[in-house]
Amino acid sequence: MAYLHGAYGEIGESKVASVTQADVVAAYIGTAPVNLIRGYADKDLVNMPVKVTNMSEVQSLVGYSDDWETFTLGSAFAEHFDNTVGNVGPIYIVNVLDPAVHKSAQKTTKALTFTDGKAEFESDKIILDTFAIADKAEGVDYALSYSMAKHTVTVTLLKETDGAELSATFDTVDTSKVQAADIIGERTETGEYTGLASMALLYQYHNVVLNILAAPGWSHIPAVYKAMVSTVQKLNGHWDGFVHADVPLEDKGTKIDTLAKAQKWAIDNGYTSEFSKVYWPKIKDGSGRIFWLSTVGAATMQRVDLSHDGVPFESPSNKEIMATSQYFGEDSKSRGFDQETANKLNEKGITTACFWGGRWVLWGPHTAAYKYNGSMDARAIFDVNIRMLEHITNSFQKDHGTEIDSPMTPQDKDSVLNFEKEKLDTLLGIGALIGTPSVEFVESANPTSNMLNGDFVWDFSVTNTPPFKSGTARVCYTDEGFQSFFATE
Repeated sequence: MAYLHGAYGEIGESKVASVTQADVVAAYIGTAPVNLIRGYADKDLVNMPVKVTNMSEVQSLVGYSDDWETFTLGSAFAEHFDNTVGNVGPIYIVNVLDPAVHKSAQKTTKALTFTDGKAEFESDKIILDTFAIADKAEGVDYALSYSMAKHTVTVTLLKETDGAELSATFDTVDTSKVQAADIIGERTETGEYTGLASMALLYQYHNVVLNILAAPGWSHIPAVYKAMVSTVQKLNGHWDGFVHADVPLEDKGTKIDTLAKAQKWAIDNGYTSEFSKVYWPKIKDGSGRIFWLSTVGAATMQRVDLSHDGVPFESPSNKEIMATSQYFGEDSKSRGFDQETANKLNEKGITTACFWGGRWVLWGPHTAAYKYNGSMDARAIFDVNIRMLEHITNSFQKDHGTEIDSPMTPQDKDSVLNFEKEKLDTLLGIGALIGTPSVEFVESANPTSNMLNGDFVWDFSVTNTPPFKSGTARVCYTDEGFQSFFATE
């Protein structure tokens, strides 16, 4: 047995025959235009979790651009904070774009013509901290401002000179220099965190436990997906979370524009973890914006969880989303598919979107490990199965972590039992669990050799409430009704 010091939770093999975690922590990793934030380097905006609660905060803290191909976190900001179905948050983001590193080799030179003492030009790539005008000092000779709405830089002369023409220089970011390795990241022996490794800082710096993880624009890269799945398992040595990832629309020049191709790609590239949902294709909203479906799934999951005070017992499947069509690529002529076809994706563990019940909805309640008529642990069938188990283990650790290194008497053991039983009863009462959930302190699991080392184990057995995945009305015809013609009064 490994050395243990702390409160731990383990998800065991399935047996088939008041809740503490009210917060639902959704985190994203990618690139944000922090180059547009003055003093970004001193504000810890690179490889550090940042909490944002609305679009105004996004613009002021980490910057915003409509160019989601360049700045991949933009779609997450829009999905959470500019959503016609309803905004939801907060979210935590890790930006890996470092303007000091990921920048163009040559400076940009810009000729400025001033009218009424002002000159304006458009750019979302400018690194504002590097802007300079020869022989001029900011704050003395000119002022510099930026409009996130228009993506424009405004230079105002403080010593107005009508018709002045000046030359400015500045650096620009080059996001093509950001690679998958930057998203994956690492933790060094000297205590530096980059990329996904930075998610470990969520607990230390924000006192939150990661529930949901997505990486729009990156999760379709197999190495990134693998790292994401690894990240959400025992983060900080304790916490369990859930990944949202995408099957791409194109890979190495080959279009992935049919169900068969999407299914094959997911299997061939190992997108089959029970700790994840995998999505295909993309969707388009009413304003023409194109979203990776994983972002839609993550936001929808957070919205549904919050509707149950943070208890993840309802799937985001069949919940309304901000969409007007499926999207298969700019030159695709596909009209999309209906629920019948969507079910063929679901039976292979791929979640999608379809039009149903007069609205566009997310469609698919399974984990990526699900295969219809396939072999899998029962906990991998539905997203709610694995997430409810994670909820219980995370909750146990949060509630009892502060008690570690305190005396453990037989009465204390019973106190833990009673407290955890009350929580299970609460989950049963709200419909998150069914049957007779139990927690036990079993002698065989707690040999003297373990207890004398201060190691104690409580065993939980729970059955989460299954989704109503299908309902069938069986109707048959009978000729009995014709007897009514001959009925006597």
